[in-house]
This record gives sequence, structure tokens and C-alpha cells, in this order.
Amino acid sequence: MKQEEQLQAVKQFAKEKLGQDQTGHGMDHLERVVRMARRLAISEGVDPFLPMVGAYLHDTIDEKLVDSVAQAKEELASFLLGIDFNQQQVDQLVEVLGNISFARTLEDKPLELPLLGKIIRDADWLDAIGALGISRAIYYGGAHHEKIYDPAVKPRQNMSREEYRNLADETIINHFSEKLLHLESMMSTASAKKIAAHRQQVMLDFLTEFHAEWDAKK
Repeated sequence: MKQEEQLQAVKQFAKEKLGQDQTGHGMDHLERVVRMARRLAISEGVDPFLPMVGAYLHDTIDEKLVDSVAQAKEELASFLLGIDFNQQQVDQLVEVLGNISFARTLEDKPLELPLLGKIIRDADWLDAIGALGISRAIYYGGAHHEKIYDPAVKPRQNMSREEYRNLADETIINHFSEKLLHLESMMSTASAKKIAAHRQQVMLDFLTEFHAEWDAKK
């Protein structure tokens, strides 16, 4: 099977898994991550094919979106082998995609990703910041019935992976301090760092305006 055909099959697989998502992880998100992964890969002098494949698939085995990560990984591996990816490519993709989430960075010994993983993770994280990040944070928080903001609830610090996943202790605005504002400094590729700098400022300006309006100062 040609790469173009493989990519179309991968897109269809992702659409079947996440096409009905209403938490900010649907096909619009995946398509943006794919476009960004291609851009970053080219900037890094890397063939964009596998980064684009991984970008389409990165949320199909995400623990917050699937009932069983192990089962999702098995299904993904079987699917990829069935469309002519070789075992080495499948193993690499499954390993990388299982370790790109922000939650993984909160573990005692997070995995050092290869360049493929860094490109996919940077592309995904870039979609979590800036104007799109603001929109998705509000959309995701609303889907999980989070409060917009509560001055009495302070942002959590030095969280474990389990604490981070506990949405009962989070507000939408606190999510910026707990995760989103950290992502700029955690980007791996040079191109992503440049893009992230602008998107970081967009979020900081938004938060300044939000708090001014919350306190009726504007």
C-alpha cells in the first residue's frame, strides 16, 4: 500500500474513533495537529510521513479518551500491521503515542522521546495553547462540568499524574497555571519554540483581561 493510501486509511481510523468527540479532541483538532506535525517535521529535516500518521492517531490511545489503553494499543497495532506498516514502525508509533501526554511528564522518570515523538508532542501541545488553546480549554472544561473560575480554589502545584487527572480539583482558569502556561518552555523543536512564544503571549493577555473583568476593573 502506498503512503498516500496508508495516510487516508489512518485518517479514517481516527475518524471512526474520535469523529464524534465533544471534548476538543475531534477531527478538527487532529487535522490541525497533522498540519503542524508536517510543518515541524520539514523544519527539522525529517520525512513528515510518520509524524503525520502519529498526529492522526495520538488521541486514539489516550487514557482520558479510551476505556482501556491496553486494548486500544492492541487494536491500533493490529490496524497498522493490516495496512502494511512494518513491525518496527508499529512498535515505534505505539511506544511514542503512549508517552506524549503532559501527564507522562509528571511521572518520576518520564520517557525521553525520540525526535518522532517530540515532533508529534510539540504539534499537539501547540494546539493546546494560544487562541485555540483558550477555546479548547473552555470547551473541555464545560464538557466535564468544571467551574470557570473560583478565587478560593488555588492552582495546584507539583502534581502527581493521578492528581492531575482528578478534574474535581480543577477550574478552567486554573488549568492555565497548572498546565498550559508551562508548555512553551517544554517544547522540544526550534520551530515549535518560536510558535509557542507568540501563543504564550496570547494566553497571558487573555488572563490579564479575564481577571480585570472578573474584578470589575474594566
